[in-house]
Amino acid sequence: MKLASVSVGGARRTGVVLEPEAAVALLPQVVGTVDDLVRGGPTALDAARSALTGAPTVPLSEVRLEAPLRRFNRDVLCTGWNYTDHFEESQGKRGGQDPVTRPARPTFFTKGPDTVIGPVDDIAFDARLSDQWDYEAEIALVIGRDGRSIPEEKAREHVFGYLVANDVSQRDLQRAHGGQWLKGKSIDATMPLGPWLTTADEVTEPDDLRVQCEVNGVLLQNASSSDMAFSFGRIIAELSQGMTLRAGDVILTGTPSGIGSARDPQVFLREGDLVVTRVSGLGELRNRVVSTSLV
Repeated sequence: MKLASVSVGGARRTGVVLEPEAAVALLPQVVGTVDDLVRGGPTALDAARSALTGAPTVPLSEVRLEAPLRRFNRDVLCTGWNYTDHFEESQGKRGGQDPVTRPARPTFFTKGPDTVIGPVDDIAFDARLSDQWDYEAEIALVIGRDGRSIPEEKAREHVFGYLVANDVSQRDLQRAHGGQWLKGKSIDATMPLGPWLTTADEVTEPDDLRVQCEVNGVLLQNASSSDMAFSFGRIIAELSQGMTLRAGDVILTGTPSGIGSARDPQVFLREGDLVVTRVSGLGELRNRVVSTSLV
């Protein structure tokens, strides 16, 4: 199922996007939110499927898609340098703070949950805060079952579903605080997420998804998840070693090459830019960069 949070008639509802993504079935309130379904296990998901029978449908064009998830257990968990070409394109451009050779194990960092916005919301932009706003198209996965020290071969049993994300980053802030990335990744209202949460059973080939980012109609990122240095299973296995992952945790899995800071000349986001982020089978985000007072 493609589980969505939508605004319709002034109310927020949980919906299921119907093929060919032209209509949405509105589930009864008793089913709960998408967050509730993620944490409710198979029983909750079965209830949502049953509720589809007789559920009213409306054209997708008549609702506003919101961020599917609003309740976070903790910071969004993220994976860095997970596409070899992305690691290599940034060599010599990291301010001397990052490793010269590609890490042998996944690199992890976090970003604050207040970064999350919906699939059509504006990306907050404040030039006083940074002048290096960069785009990063990514696949996000959502944990659906608690686990610690999860074996790689069982990792996907813990995945509830997948979404599209854009890890908009402020490169100067990312490098200004001792080389750690938290600050430059955690500016409020800057990470589009959605457009809906596609359950894992519908993603038959997660290792072969096309990841793209366009800015003002120009394709700047275009890669396959098959190019990832570390698979979804490896990410979950490494991250969960001695650390419990809980239902509802969101994990970003890395961005491919083509980022603005690695280009010559560099390409950074500016007021009015339209950022389109898409992943094959998971949908598309369309977000405008809009000036907002953040400081």
